[in-house]
Amino acid sequence: MNLKITGLNFDVTEAIKARVTEKLERIARHTGGMISATITLSVEKVQSKAAAQVHLAGKDFHIEALENDDNMYAAIDNMADKLDRALLQYKEKAQNR
Repeated sequence: MNLKITGLNFDVTEAIKARVTEKLERIARHTGGMISATITLSVEKVQSKAAAQVHLAGKDFHIEALENDDNMYAAIDNMADKLDRALLQYKEKAQNR
């Protein structure tokens, strides 16, 4: 899996990279065909934003999560939860066919 983490108006530290990698490993166990993921982290005034673009075999997902406080870790966790739910829904829908 190709993973690209970028920061807009924000320096991405090793701890944040480790947190994102940890969360995506948890999600990758649900889907075996994750080809690439691009994570964009940004801070605007007091709002933290984490966005993910995930490319699976045959489907692309775009998920965004906003946190009103200046906690990037909470935004990453929220984004990972949303992505996990979306991938599980897609997987269940594909299995029902």
